[in-house]
Formats: sequence, structure tokens, C-alpha cells
Amino acid sequence: MDRVAKLASQKAVVIFSKSTCCMCHAVKSLFYELGVSPAIYELDEDSRGKEMERALARLGCSPAVPAIFIGGKFVGSANTVMTYHLSGSLKRMLKDAGALWL
Repeated sequence: MDRVAKLASQKAVVIFSKSTCCMCHAVKSLFYELGVSPAIYELDEDSRGKEMERALARLGCSPAVPAIFIGGKFVGSANTVMTYHLSGSLKRMLKDAGALWL
């Protein structure tokens, strides 16, 4: 859990992902299209990925990926982020975290 918290706080937007997950790909694409360059941790390519996946599950991530952190705080998974995006509040969250300067 400590490693997840440390990684999640190192950049304005952090995504825990799996390289073969289509929802992870969709979320990463959304952030790139918004002009955000998130830190991405591919759990299936990390030697401690299973450990981090269990920690994310304990945080309430179900499924464990994608898990999105903005400003060091757990925001949710793909559905939550897409809901924020459609309501217009995602950009405000990104601006507040220093990930966007629009």
C-alpha cells in the first residue's frame, strides 16, 4: 500500500494500468487527448505488480485497473473518470491538480 501511495503522489495524474486492458487504453487516450501526460504504471510489466494490484483492490478499486489518481487522491476507475469527463468536472479536477493550464 505504501508503494501505491508513494507512486500516486509523485505526479498530478497517475494511472495504474495493465498493458492488455482495453478500458485502461481508453482512459490513457482520454488523458492524452485532454493534453495531460500522466504517469502510467503497467502492473503486468512490474515485478511488484500483483502486490500493487492487491493494494488497489483494498482501496476499493474493482476491477483493480485502471485506477486513476489525480492530485495524489484516488478518483476511481474508468467509469468514474468518464462520468467526471462527461459532466465537465474532470477538467476542473485536472486544473486544480496542476495537470492542465487552460
